[in-house]
Amino acid sequence: MKISIRNKLFLGVSCLIIFFVAISLLLNSQYLGKYYLWQKKQDLIEINKQIGDKYRGNPLELSLQLENLERNKGLNIFIIDRNYQLIYSTSGYGGMITDQTSILLSVQPKLSALSKGEYFTGVLMDPRLETNFLVLASRLKNNEALVLSTPLAAINENTAVANKFFLFTGLITIVLGAAAIFLFAGRFTKPILQLNDIAQRMSKLDFSKKYAAQSDDELGQLGKSINSLSDQLDRAIFNLTAANEKLRADIEQERKIDKMRKEFINNVSHELKTPIALIQGYAEGLKLNVNEDEENRNYYCDVIMDETGKMNRLVKDLLDLSQIESGYFKLDKTAFNMRYLIESVLDKYRPLLANNEIKVELNIPQNPAVYGDMGRLEQVLVNYLVNAINHTDHNKLIKIQTAVKDNKLRVSVYNSGEKIPDESLDKIWTSFYKVDQARTRSYGGTGLGLAVVQAIQELHGAGYGVENQQDGVLFWFEVEMR
Repeated sequence: MKISIRNKLFLGVSCLIIFFVAISLLLNSQYLGKYYLWQKKQDLIEINKQIGDKYRGNPLELSLQLENLERNKGLNIFIIDRNYQLIYSTSGYGGMITDQTSILLSVQPKLSALSKGEYFTGVLMDPRLETNFLVLASRLKNNEALVLSTPLAAINENTAVANKFFLFTGLITIVLGAAAIFLFAGRFTKPILQLNDIAQRMSKLDFSKKYAAQSDDELGQLGKSINSLSDQLDRAIFNLTAANEKLRADIEQERKIDKMRKEFINNVSHELKTPIALIQGYAEGLKLNVNEDEENRNYYCDVIMDETGKMNRLVKDLLDLSQIESGYFKLDKTAFNMRYLIESVLDKYRPLLANNEIKVELNIPQNPAVYGDMGRLEQVLVNYLVNAINHTDHNKLIKIQTAVKDNKLRVSVYNSGEKIPDESLDKIWTSFYKVDQARTRSYGGTGLGLAVVQAIQELHGAGYGVENQQDGVLFWFEVEMR
């Protein structure tokens, strides 16, 4: 059975009170009478000295004092002359020692042996009353004798009354003491229970509750120590949780990187496998002189050169993407005219546009000055333009326009054609992702162009995106204005 510390304290101290009260009762019952008797003897000795010092042979001179002693002390006082004649007693003066003063008859033999100033004490029985008396008999300076007696019945009665009263007060002490101890135990153990509750909460990782120290004693110091421990554990667990989260994130990132690495290797292997196979096949054909005529040999060489070009573009895009994403590449930002850059790119691709009979509409209302890496932004614009050329439909229309938004210039490239499926809008920026594998392969796309765009724009800290239009697709990017 579990007993609380409050109950243990209550029971323990209550048992101590009961024990000491019981010991006191035992001591009283055994020794109070003896002590009372000894104290009475001391009183008789003192009274004997007082009377001996003041007595000059005439009891009448001390009658008032003697009567006062008799009444207040409960004494019988007798004065006997040298001939053992009673000259003073509690009941009167003079007379013979008779049976009425039979206690004196018992004392008489002892008086004869006393010298001046000597006394003896003892318990004697009065034969007539059959009662024990505590008696002190002394020889005065004038050889008269003084006898003091007090009945033992009174002493025993007083002792019994005292024991009964002590028993009564002992019971009251036990009851009141138990109540006081119960209240004190509750008050004493309350901080301990609070500290226990805080410790229980701490075991459940709840560090919100603190101990309000109201004193600087041991409990107060313990409370402050627990508060300090709670704060330290809270910080330690918080730091540990943060470290675990970071470790979990790092592990997840490592897994993603490993997955991306595997996917990257697979994609690169896939992209290189076809051109390498074609180059190997046509090169072997040329070596074996499968086709002897000039036209077929030129066709074989054209295929080899075309596939080599695709591999070169793939490697170049991979190097660009690796440089940017590695974090070692630094932008070379300068101020330049965006209209000039757009027209310069269009001039480079004008033959390709003409061969594909694509119409380009240019809508640049001003000559906007921007600030960025001109070479990398040209790469973004080229990727968008080439992507538009490769995906235009029978309408053969490309629109390039600019607009100012939040102190940034937004450049958009629109091409008429099929919309990008909604589920692919977020995926097209991923390396090697291709919405239409067959079509991308037909124009030599590597699937890295938009990934390069994303990396360049993020390095600039500028926006980019794609939107499906009613009859085509619009790609855009932003650049800081000067």
